[in-house]
Amino acid sequence: MARGTRGADELGARGQGEPADLDGARDRRAPLQAGTKKFGIPLFGLFGKFPHYNARLGAEMTIEERLNACMTRSMNGRPLPAGAPEMQALVAYIKFLSTGVAPGQLLPGMGTGNMPELDRPADPARGEALYANACVACHGPDGGGIRRSLPTTDLGYMMPPLWGNDSFNDGAGMARLITAANFLHFNMPHGVDYLNPLLSPEQAWDIAAYVLSQPRPRKAGLDKDFPDLLEKPVDAPYGPYADGFSEQQHKYGPFAPIRAAIAKLKAEKASGPSPPPR
Repeated sequence: MARGTRGADELGARGQGEPADLDGARDRRAPLQAGTKKFGIPLFGLFGKFPHYNARLGAEMTIEERLNACMTRSMNGRPLPAGAPEMQALVAYIKFLSTGVAPGQLLPGMGTGNMPELDRPADPARGEALYANACVACHGPDGGGIRRSLPTTDLGYMMPPLWGNDSFNDGAGMARLITAANFLHFNMPHGVDYLNPLLSPEQAWDIAAYVLSQPRPRKAGLDKDFPDLLEKPVDAPYGPYADGFSEQQHKYGPFAPIRAAIAKLKAEKASGPSPPPR
């Protein structure tokens, strides 16, 4: 099997687009359509972006380190050795998807999108009712997803759990409201895309708030993320913070006041200390 093809298999191109985790089960929080769907956390064009500075790490990050961040956060699993065949296949697949993309070239459809934000906190209570209508058929009333396992074999999930022990942990990118809400708006319910979304922005914000209000695994050492706190995303749901706003507001918004405070702190830092009076 060609290594690029094997990488697609590791990312679950044979199923729901769910990569294999370190125990052989499919990942539950994969880039959609094997990493090729616009605003579905695509992987195309990423190879030439690494290594690069990563604010969460506070240092340069390799593509292997970035993939292992997915393993330990989004999958709540263990890191792969850099030389492991699975890691090499994943890197080769991303390189294949990046064929013809020049380093630094910006492609449309990266990330999860950028819809308008609310001028109020996202509301988990509103989101609960919306979740019951739009999400429960695939993800269950308890957020546990739908397993594809046989009685004697664990084959992971057909539909991913959104909270609980098998979900992404609180250090994952999907545990941040802006990421989760945009992903929902442009990709959910399953089968929609950014050209024809079914959830309104307001609905997506509130459903994401409900999902993120539920219990999930805790990742140790999150206080060491983002050594420069002024580079910490406004929706990081865990402290410490440099801006004086509560964890609650960082988790649910509104985010405009936080951005304004961070911009002021950055400006003050750039200008340096005031000269002493004469």
